[in-house]
Amino acid sequence: MNALVVAEYGPWDTATISEIPEPEPGSGEVLLRVAAAGINFPDILMIQGEYQFKPETPFVAGVEGAGSVIGVGENVTGWSVGDRAMFLVDTGAFAEQVVVPAARLIPMPESIDFEQAAGIAMIYGTSYHALKQRADLQSGETLLVLGAAGGVGTAAIQLGKEMGATVIAAASSDDKLAYARQNGADHTINYSTEDVRSAIKELTAGAGPDVVYDPVGGDLAEPVFRSIGWGGRYLVVGFAAGGIPSLALNLALLKGASIVGVFWGAFVAREPHRSAENFGEILAMIDAGKIRPPISATYPLVDVKRAFAEISDRTATGKLVLTM
Repeated sequence: MNALVVAEYGPWDTATISEIPEPEPGSGEVLLRVAAAGINFPDILMIQGEYQFKPETPFVAGVEGAGSVIGVGENVTGWSVGDRAMFLVDTGAFAEQVVVPAARLIPMPESIDFEQAAGIAMIYGTSYHALKQRADLQSGETLLVLGAAGGVGTAAIQLGKEMGATVIAAASSDDKLAYARQNGADHTINYSTEDVRSAIKELTAGAGPDVVYDPVGGDLAEPVFRSIGWGGRYLVVGFAAGGIPSLALNLALLKGASIVGVFWGAFVAREPHRSAENFGEILAMIDAGKIRPPISATYPLVDVKRAFAEISDRTATGKLVLTM
């Protein structure tokens, strides 16, 4: 079967599509024919050896997707050949087949297709955990989302609105901000052309946002944290800008504010029951039409590097998906 293989850590364009043996499910595992797989910024970091989790090389890239069950190992209950499922893996999603622990399969709602399902787990799982467990976002609060046109940013906008927040979307271009408004943002800030602190002050009548969702990092973090409201929660989600910022801790003291880390992968591993509860609520929202997977483009596996280039250049909006 074909798969995107990382022979050794290096630039994302060194990963190659190669023929590898078809896998076999072991005890407690299920074999899936992959229909589609979600592409994420952490995939690039993992290929480069810069992610929190560093698999042993060689490995097949990709951590999430959707497909049909074609084999069931021993000691597996609740899954049969032909079932449709979303899945999460440490590695292996960018392949025509993948073996998945049964505990990391998620039943697909009837209301969505494989491409939509492949783009749900990471962006909604991350954003809902961030807003629900880490920020304790309340109805009536103000949420500022940085990198608002990306996958996790778009999911944060949709979920923030569904949770009753006023959402301010910040991004680097007017086109991206238009996309954020289409996904429910109440207000927008172009941080390429506007003074971020002045814009936040104007949009919040000087109060500042209650919660900041930051998957960007870099030079934005310091001025935004200076603008956070009293008792605010600053969610550290990622560093798409490349730089890991340093914040003066006296700012947290003066604002009575919290700097809150969001490591969704560790949450899934450490608190699987709470993660399962989150997914139940996310899928119910999707089934009810309250939120919608923001799939903006699909690529065949052979064009995976085009998709990586869009993510690396930060020109992508929404979620990109590979089809097998």
